[in-house]
Amino acid sequence: MNHTEQRKRLRAVFAGTKCLSPASVYDPLSARVAESVGYELGMLAGSVASNTTLAAPDLIVLTLTEFADQVRRIMRASNLSLIVDADHGYGNALNVMRTVIELEHAGVSGMSIEDTALPTRFGQTEGADELISLEEMVGKLKAAVSARRDPSTVILGRTAALKVEGTEGTVKRAKAFAACGVDAIFVVGVESVDQVRAVHDAAKLPVMVGGAPASLKREDFAAAGARVMLQGHQPIPAAVKALKEVYAHLFNGGAAADLKDKLASAGEMEKLVSGESYKKWQKDFLGIKGKG
Repeated sequence: MNHTEQRKRLRAVFAGTKCLSPASVYDPLSARVAESVGYELGMLAGSVASNTTLAAPDLIVLTLTEFADQVRRIMRASNLSLIVDADHGYGNALNVMRTVIELEHAGVSGMSIEDTALPTRFGQTEGADELISLEEMVGKLKAAVSARRDPSTVILGRTAALKVEGTEGTVKRAKAFAACGVDAIFVVGVESVDQVRAVHDAAKLPVMVGGAPASLKREDFAAAGARVMLQGHQPIPAAVKALKEVYAHLFNGGAAADLKDKLASAGEMEKLVSGESYKKWQKDFLGIKGKG
């Protein structure tokens, strides 16, 4: 499946009637594991990329080049339709254009540009979201749409206004985002289905929900116009916990054989890394002979 086909699959999700959740992936192997259980959509968040690429928190210390490189590695190995969190576009509207070009070239199916004021400014209150002006955000989104080369690439306007300006301010921003030509509205800080419905009705665009209280289900959001809903990024802490348990067991003198029930089988690993294909290529192109 080529990148345009992956992008059209994502567009079909946003044009559909169901609300789906993507797999939170962070590298080529995690993407293949997600595909192996049936996922067709993936999500690479800026926080996850920073955690796994730099072992750093989500404070915009990851560069566009590093982020795009990780996307490229994932998409080389994966057929997922990958949505990425492109944060603030790594600068002003011209930087946003460069971001769209680089991430599209890396193979993303969709990307969001957000209205949070990033990176954190000097003297800002810890944990407090600040938004850029609506006028600046409009310029960024117009630049993003203009820079898109493949018309099937999905551009999402992301807003954190629910936590700062409430539903009324969010609706105002969503309508302005829609007028820029974006394909969907990405809303974070959702606390009710009515908030999503208000955004959808105002923007006349599908909505992506960046997480919500556990009591609210995807089916409820689907009826309100949401087509994608994030479930968090549990695979990373799950992987860390598994690694720590294995390392601690071995460091403290435990036998490797005792870990058998905690490990993927050799056959599963062989499949995930395309072992059979590499064996064939070695035979076809390197003249490697099979064992007698």
